[in-house]
Amino acid sequence: MSIRLLVRNILIMAVSALLLGPGMVFPQNIEEKARGYTRYAEFDYLDWTLRAIWEKTEQSNYPNFPADQQVTLVRAYVNLVREVQTLENQIAFIFADPSIQDPIESSMELSAALDEKQSELDNLTPVIETILQEQVGWVLQGEGLSTLSMILPPILYRTSDPPLSLFISPRERIELVVNTSLQPGMSSAEIVTLEERVERDLNVSALIEPVGGLGTYPTMIMLTSDLNWLIETVAHEWIHNYLTLHPLGLNYDTTPELRTMNETTANLAGKEIGTMVIQTYYPDLQPPDQGDKIIETANGPEPGAFIFQKEMRNTRVEVDRLLALGKIDAAEEYMEARRLLFWENGYLIRRINQAYFAFYGAYNDSPGGGAAGEDPVGPAVVAFREKCGSLGVFLRTIAGMASVNELEDALINGCN
Repeated sequence: MSIRLLVRNILIMAVSALLLGPGMVFPQNIEEKARGYTRYAEFDYLDWTLRAIWEKTEQSNYPNFPADQQVTLVRAYVNLVREVQTLENQIAFIFADPSIQDPIESSMELSAALDEKQSELDNLTPVIETILQEQVGWVLQGEGLSTLSMILPPILYRTSDPPLSLFISPRERIELVVNTSLQPGMSSAEIVTLEERVERDLNVSALIEPVGGLGTYPTMIMLTSDLNWLIETVAHEWIHNYLTLHPLGLNYDTTPELRTMNETTANLAGKEIGTMVIQTYYPDLQPPDQGDKIIETANGPEPGAFIFQKEMRNTRVEVDRLLALGKIDAAEEYMEARRLLFWENGYLIRRINQAYFAFYGAYNDSPGGGAAGEDPVGPAVVAFREKCGSLGVFLRTIAGMASVNELEDALINGCN
């Protein structure tokens, strides 16, 4: 999510609050109608942002640790997160075990250990945020993305439980028309109930999904012990902040094509920056390039192997075909049948519907298209990145684009 989208949502909430009362106009567009179902559970960005900025102000007073000590602290942090998550899982198992008569008593030792480890984690987390911000910043400077030796906007992220997101698409076509942030912590039953109410009453396709990070400012990143994912996501969300200062980011939600350009750019650059940070500071943690879940033989993928990207692309292509023919029910039945196929092959996807493709289809940097199907915009961004030798040149050039036509022209004229 871009800063522009965040500001727009805050303005919508503010205006809606002013309109509440006897003279309120009945909502006409789909976004206004959807808010009638989500207002009680919407995420408070203003409160979160004010608290995050205050915390970041305090972090500015932290000492600068030597490079070797930074690496040691980050490694200790990753281990500590794993310990906390393990303890949480052990306690959850005790409370779910029907053979345990008194789960509170049985989990007392674990709960005490969790409290201690959580306190350690709370104290260490802001230090790690400062360190990783600096390490990502050094890589960005090396790629020529600084101005007067400064990264603009400064890299700031805060570890937090990101909100859930409600995505809405029309049933007759795949298009993201609503993206509303909801409070984290909703139960599975609450999620399903809200999805079903919105779909039934508004005749749309709805999906509520967790997100790992948001391009607020400071950016919002969920707690994780996966350092590769964490650094990549910090970089990805900073890219959104960077693009928001330029035409591409300012036009994030103008058209579906521009949203795809934004997200594909952030995916590509985030992965590159994340890899460079890992190679520089944590080379032993660089994961092997396993690609998709492909069973390799001497002659390539094993015949009949289930390849996620390929199967998801085929699904999207067929859904687009059915919807173009006006066969909405057939498309929805097909998507459910395909979801079961993915489930049987180890991909535990809760729902595949128009809203699923409207959201995930914008992240189109992987070979094969995946949820984007035959959408040409993502591959065009990838092709343009390949034309630009430098990541910095690529980002500066694509950031100045405000249309797909400009991207198409750049593919012909080259990367300047």
